[in-house]
Amino acid sequence: MQPLRSYRRLFPFIRPHLWMLLLGLVCTLGFVLTMPALAYLIEWVARSIGAGDLRQLRTLALIGVVFFLVRGAFQYGQDTLMARASLQMVLELRQRVYAHLQGLDVDYFSGSRTGDLVYRLTSDLDRVGEVVQRFFHRFIPSVLTILAVVAYLFYLNGILTLTTLVIAPLMGALISWFGERLLQRSRRNQESMADLSSLLTEVFAAVSLTRAFAAEDYEIRRFSALAESNRLARFQTEQVKAIQDPVVGFLYAMSVLGVFWVGGWQISEGNLTGSQFLGFIAGVALLIDPLVHITNNYSDLKQGEASVERIFELLDTRPRVRELPGARPLPPIQGWVEFDRVSFAYKPGQPVLKDISFQVAPGEIVALVGSSGAGKSTLVNLIPRFYDPQQGCIRIDGIDIRTVTLKSLRRQIGIVPQEITLFSGTIASNIAYGQEHFDLEAVRQAARVANIDSFIESLPDGYATRIGERGITLSGGQRQRLAIARAVLLNPKILILDEATSALDNESEALVQEALQRLMQRCTVFVIAHRLSTVRSAHRVFVLEEGQLLEQGNPRELLVKGGRYAQLHWRQFQ
Repeated sequence: MQPLRSYRRLFPFIRPHLWMLLLGLVCTLGFVLTMPALAYLIEWVARSIGAGDLRQLRTLALIGVVFFLVRGAFQYGQDTLMARASLQMVLELRQRVYAHLQGLDVDYFSGSRTGDLVYRLTSDLDRVGEVVQRFFHRFIPSVLTILAVVAYLFYLNGILTLTTLVIAPLMGALISWFGERLLQRSRRNQESMADLSSLLTEVFAAVSLTRAFAAEDYEIRRFSALAESNRLARFQTEQVKAIQDPVVGFLYAMSVLGVFWVGGWQISEGNLTGSQFLGFIAGVALLIDPLVHITNNYSDLKQGEASVERIFELLDTRPRVRELPGARPLPPIQGWVEFDRVSFAYKPGQPVLKDISFQVAPGEIVALVGSSGAGKSTLVNLIPRFYDPQQGCIRIDGIDIRTVTLKSLRRQIGIVPQEITLFSGTIASNIAYGQEHFDLEAVRQAARVANIDSFIESLPDGYATRIGERGITLSGGQRQRLAIARAVLLNPKILILDEATSALDNESEALVQEALQRLMQRCTVFVIAHRLSTVRSAHRVFVLEEGQLLEQGNPRELLVKGGRYAQLHWRQFQ
């Protein structure tokens, strides 16, 4: 069947739970066998009523009670086992996808929409789990039920059964045709819902900006347009299903009418008794639910196929920055950093860094200055291997960073960005980010170095105080000092600072600068300096322009030289 070709990639995730599914199928088989037995029981009751045998009717009533109890037990086992297996599969697939996302490059997330990724990890995966559960829980049992009931119907009367099944090929072709239409519309539905999720993620993260620009009406119009697009996509999906159900129902009704016509003819010919015909009609009635389930499940399979494609589209994405086979852990470093003829481009033919070479000694403070887009952030992002250069080599303590494991490299590099990211949780867990078990005293010591300890202790719950999402309950200076404490706890030998004080008031800046001075005494430092007043403590300044290293040297020497740094300095301070 067509959908199974797309779903076969799920089999490695289903395989560990096959024993549970097989046990569920045993219960399913028991449940299915009750279907023809129920038709036979109805025929038996019809004969007893016709004969007026009340004692046999009492016996049949008792058998009927036991029959439905056994049937219910089989159904319970089938439902619980199938649900447990499918939910466990979804959990493992979700963990696999999330772990895969953690290994993708930084630029993948720069070009992706957060809402779309969230939707794939939640709604798309839930839909896949529901479809798998229904396939084993409804589709397979329905197929087995139809086979069992049809076998019983052939036993009663072959001609009558063939009459019932004559429309089956046409129904199968129609169901397949409708399924393809549903797949196309489901893809549009998933895409429109992902667009809507992305918009909500963006807007909720920038509520203050919306208020500041009085853009509420603009956002409402954007939301309404995407919501209408989603409504239309979903309506088109439901429209196909709405057409499918009456068409299939009409064909089934024609089949039933044919059964009554042929059945009357068979009774008149003496080939069929009235009680047998009643049992046959009961069997045909038992086919209704399985046929409805097959039709609906095929529709679900086609709709779920779009979600399967979106999930494996993520898993098929490969990071460009990878560990080499046999990569070894980076030993404890001193902080030597060397760029050897390094060139880098985000897109072919558009170089961002061109033939950059320099050496930085342990404990040296280097400031990177230059116009916006000169390549400063790109240069420092190459050190922890957020990206790999297309040409040249980067060495730390003489070791090519491409030959070591990513985790061992990044564990020895501290980063304090301009835009601080904090997470919902306690202050202590934010400082010790990435550590499941941490020493609270070490966290306190890091906070003291970062000039944030006294503020934390003044809070009602101290280090156990929970902060809101993204740390919006803290001031800019407090968030910066928490980020510095995070870097201090890591005890890095290489530190990258992206102008950590550019958005602070004078008092907060003084506290942050004092904390930074303490931190910078311990390691090699790269400072991205947007304000030249922050480079005074630097041992050397690297001036970048259009991806090239134009000048390097002591700040005072460069001022005297009168080159590009002197021009930038004069423009800023004049």
